[in-house]
Amino acid sequence: MLRHLIQKEFLQIRRNAFLPRLIVVFPIMMMCVMPWVMNQEVKNVSVDVVDHDRSTLSRQLVQRVEASNYFVFNGQKPTYEAALKDIERMDADIVLVIPQDFSRDLTLGRQPQVLVAANAVNGTKGSIGGAYLSQIVTSHVNPSVEALQSKVSTLFLYNKHLNYKVFMIPALFAMVMMLMCGFLPTLNIVAEKEAGTIEQINVTPVPKWAFILAKLIPYWTIALFVIVVCLLLSWLIYGITCQGPVYLVFVLAMVLALFWSSFGLIVSNYSDTMQQAVFVMWFFVVCMLLLSGLFTPTRSMPHLAYLTTYVNPMHYFIDAIRTVFVRGGDFRSIVHQVCALSAIASVMMVWAISSYRKNH
Repeated sequence: MLRHLIQKEFLQIRRNAFLPRLIVVFPIMMMCVMPWVMNQEVKNVSVDVVDHDRSTLSRQLVQRVEASNYFVFNGQKPTYEAALKDIERMDADIVLVIPQDFSRDLTLGRQPQVLVAANAVNGTKGSIGGAYLSQIVTSHVNPSVEALQSKVSTLFLYNKHLNYKVFMIPALFAMVMMLMCGFLPTLNIVAEKEAGTIEQINVTPVPKWAFILAKLIPYWTIALFVIVVCLLLSWLIYGITCQGPVYLVFVLAMVLALFWSSFGLIVSNYSDTMQQAVFVMWFFVVCMLLLSGLFTPTRSMPHLAYLTTYVNPMHYFIDAIRTVFVRGGDFRSIVHQVCALSAIASVMMVWAISSYRKNH
């Protein structure tokens, strides 16, 4: 009986004009486009310079700013007010004002007061760009600081080239799984409710557990296919491979697929229309995604928001997948995340079976 129900689900997916194309195209587009777009590195910061000193030392400072890879030199302005107008027009991000007695103060051993004014509408760009520029000014004003920095040796572990794609690609696995194994099951039962075909199942002696399993198993198969595609594209396009055991990636993916497919069926069981199901699902998806630590560290969140990570399966998955994929961790490194994720997924599966109301 279960075999025939699963066969019915696969036939429905195959006969759908849109779903097979979505299942193939969506992970490919996500892996080919999003690693280039989801980059939070601060570069190409536009800088205006106001040089009131116009000496050899001030020109050397301007040349150091212009030669930096982080900045785009937007030219020199005659006054601070003129440079501020560039910031108001969003033509510049930072203004560097060199005082009139800059060269004389350096010659006499004094510390000149250099102004760095940053546009903090984008707080990340303003703070990091201002810090970059302040570091250049400090090393130019006080060469001993630069000499001291040259003696400090920094070792970057696991991602020595600071390649942001290494950090984001494992997180993209979570996003693809969430959208493919969450929304598709959500729309499945609701679509049958709207079409009226679910009534044919309700009058049969099919048990609830068999009906729900038949709805879940096809999406677990889709999850395996999606993970294989993502791993292949990560290797072929970016040369990034899993540093730990690959089987752990599939274990984590299957547990996450169990959670999202079960959660999607729960939403569809309580929804009467497709519009209602989509809005409810989207609400939970956005909340779980933003509170998972995918974009920002969870420790930076307020305490009440951080407490939600204890019941957020996306947080456990992203933490575990980055441990395996980037750090090369083994099962002992992620046993806590696997147990928590499995417990949440099991509860959701039991809820999905019990919440389905079968009317004879």
